[in-house]
Amino acid sequence: MSSIVQPNDIRDVIEADRAHVWHHLTQHKTFETADPRIFVEGRGMRVWDATGKEYLDAVAGGVWTVNVGFGRESIANAVRDQLVKLNYFANSAGSVPGALFAQKLIEKMPGMSRVYYSNSGSEANEKVFKMVRQISHRHHKGKKSKILYRERDYHGTTLATLAAGGQPERREQYGPLPAGFVEVPHCLEYRSQYGDIANYGERAAEAIEDVILREGPDTIGALCLEPITAGGGVIVPPAGYWEKVQDICRRHDILLHIDEVVCGVGRTGKWFGYQNFGVEPDFVTMAKGVASGYAAISCTVTTEKVFDLFKDDPSDPMSFFRDISTYAGCVGGPAAALENMRIIEEENLLENTALMGERLRSNLRELQVRHAVIGEVRGAGLFCGAELVSDRTTKTPVEEKQVQAVIANCMANGVIIGATNRALPGLNNTLCFSPALIATASDIDEITAAVDQALTKVFG
Repeated sequence: MSSIVQPNDIRDVIEADRAHVWHHLTQHKTFETADPRIFVEGRGMRVWDATGKEYLDAVAGGVWTVNVGFGRESIANAVRDQLVKLNYFANSAGSVPGALFAQKLIEKMPGMSRVYYSNSGSEANEKVFKMVRQISHRHHKGKKSKILYRERDYHGTTLATLAAGGQPERREQYGPLPAGFVEVPHCLEYRSQYGDIANYGERAAEAIEDVILREGPDTIGALCLEPITAGGGVIVPPAGYWEKVQDICRRHDILLHIDEVVCGVGRTGKWFGYQNFGVEPDFVTMAKGVASGYAAISCTVTTEKVFDLFKDDPSDPMSFFRDISTYAGCVGGPAAALENMRIIEEENLLENTALMGERLRSNLRELQVRHAVIGEVRGAGLFCGAELVSDRTTKTPVEEKQVQAVIANCMANGVIIGATNRALPGLNNTLCFSPALIATASDIDEITAAVDQALTKVFG
């Protein structure tokens, strides 16, 4: 492409980055002897760095975000046009894109009715926690304030969302964390806590009820779960799990909060991950794929029943949800989200995601036949993981440095993949794949060919 930069023609940018930018999830000591990687352009599934090197991106912008691919001029134009007309007003007032996107979103979510805007997944989840706590104070005399979260799940990087996170390495050194968050066991059948049983999904759900009964149902306000665990290992709950979870929540009057920050807006081949399982949540949160990274936006979506709890006494100045998100007033977010959703619909990207996801898992299972280091392949849609083990019988995880070597080899060969990262001590051993929903068969084959080569180089 003629617009791609040539090697070293932005040395001043690289040096400015090295001197002043604090990157996410990065040990910066390495930048004393090596250049930070700077991406300068993206088109479709591919990105180019400052040296001019081209990469096939199999992780949608690094963190499951760019669902419709790079370089979408129609989204950029929608945002530009909106910013010229009205760029911002605090969300205590409405906007045209805000109203229209909320309406369109709710059409995809039967049973839900209200959309609360903010600007990140962490913030969207915090809003739920605050709503649950306010409901506790106003309607349960201060009881039902505890929030359950699941081992291996991740819900954000603020102190409260870390307190609700089942990934110990992400929490480490950031305490003391807020109280009132209680962990329930994971549901990864590959690493069953209950031995080799036929009804693992139901047993894993019953483990949640065990915690509820231990803590007291009258103390618990909500259960917060990812529909498919993302950074904790790409874990698809087994058959029977979600039906049992739904029943448990209803019997104990516990609100069900589903965190769709990764799975939402097409990633699993459905509009939302929970829709693969027939669940009826009370809260759904989303962020990354809502606008595919073209603007900052997140949504906390809930039911009219929950919404009504915040208008029970208009004469009480403390009765409404007394919360604000400054950048929820940026009108470019819902403008981008509207165009993003139009693209997914008109290009049939949900169908493509289901088809290409099947191809990706099929290719990975073919690699599993040839590479004993792949212990299990799992996922849904274009959201897949391959857990690496040194022994399939004992399921001993490979060393983390070996996983990183696989990623580095793929990167050197022009394919960007991911892995569980700084999440679970001794269990950061799952390769992660989340290419954009526009992926073609040749893209999928190129990704898995790179993984094949990398596994051969690292493990033989």
